[in-house]
Amino acid sequence: MLIRVKLFAAMRDLTGDEVAKVELPDGATVGDLRRELGKQLPLARSLLLRSAIAVNHDVAEADRVLAPTDECAVIPPVSGG
Repeated sequence: MLIRVKLFAAMRDLTGDEVAKVELPDGATVGDLRRELGKQLPLARSLLLRSAIAVNHDVAEADRVLAPTDECAVIPPVSGG
């Protein structure tokens, strides 16, 4: 299944794109998505480890099973002052 992942802030800056497309097998989880994104986006790997993954506007745990229609996004940590 093809999962489209929205990228924001530093993730978008590192990758130069607003959306990443990831091909995953049926039954794949958020953890699988995170690992595959790390392979596809090596420059963003360390930031990805500190980022949340949202599925359908809710932060998701690594064991959440994905569906092809899910809306996914990488939410990097917020900093500033």
